Amino acid sequence: MQTYQLDVVVSRGSLIESRHRVHAAIWEVSTGLVGVARDPFLHSPWRSCAKPFQVMPFLENGGFDELVWGDDELALACASHGGEPEHVLVAERMLRAIGLEEGDLACGPHEPLSRRGARLVRESGLPAGRLHNNCSGKHAAMLGRAHLSGWPTHGYERDGHPVQQSALDSVSRWTGVPADKIEKGVDGCGVVVFGLPLANMARAWATLGANARRGDEIPSRIARAIRTRPLLFGGTDRFDSIVVEETAGNVIPKVGAEGVHSVAVLDRGLGVVVKVEDGASRAQYPAVLRALQLVGALPEVLPARLQDFARTRVKNTRGEVVGEVRSVDAAN
Repeated sequence: MQTYQLDVVVSRGSLIESRHRVHAAIWEVSTGLVGVARDPFLHSPWRSCAKPFQVMPFLENGGFDELVWGDDELALACASHGGEPEHVLVAERMLRAIGLEEGDLACGPHEPLSRRGARLVRESGLPAGRLHNNCSGKHAAMLGRAHLSGWPTHGYERDGHPVQQSALDSVSRWTGVPADKIEKGVDGCGVVVFGLPLANMARAWATLGANARRGDEIPSRIARAIRTRPLLFGGTDRFDSIVVEETAGNVIPKVGAEGVHSVAVLDRGLGVVVKVEDGASRAQYPAVLRALQLVGALPEVLPARLQDFARTRVKNTRGEVVGEVRSVDAAN
């Protein structure tokens, strides 16, 4: 088993000013745990990295197809999107298909996560709504599941609702953690969030990627939707979309809040999960990219669009570059 150093440092001139500790688990589908950084069994909320597994029950029972939803809707259901017009239109269309509207979404409004989305909202003079929430696609799919199953749509986000129970069962099945051993809380968007070891998260993403590559129906549909709709999966300047585009869909990453990120490397049957211990998002992307370089999923010389995520410039109030955020390895 390989042990990696994925910590991220913040420099100011030649000085190291701050350090972010990074934990990671790398799972190979036929072997198991093959790489670690710090504690691969650290328990953490999975946050938005669980989205593909949360929507799976709706695909498996045929409800997704009954609504004649396709790759656009599936990519958005798995997305942490940037709140751009393309995302809003698909989420709105999903709600309209089940006779519901924006107010039925349990997620709250927030400013779009992409620069383009935020700019367009500001220029419109209108406040951001629930459709701009990066989780609106996931919520619309959950409402679709409740609607077609004859379950109450009110309270669909709460622990104990059948929608959330089916999502828990799916997460348990893919991670190998018994449902009664999975810790639960409330995610940033209001639905149930699942807490489990990083290694089990990596196992799920490794299996998702390997099963998609061999042609299993549900994993293949999810991977195809993400690979062919990278804009809907993230946004014009979103890390996950750019990684998908730069690897021709071989690497599928999924961002989560508070420094957690899950990745499937399809051609290697690998699942990679990183967790920045202090939750700092500024350390998240350098750590993910370095992990992918170390396992051979990305080249040592990154594509130009990814270099900006690997080494983020630190500027002072005059706009001068005075340091950078980078992995410890990149500093050597």
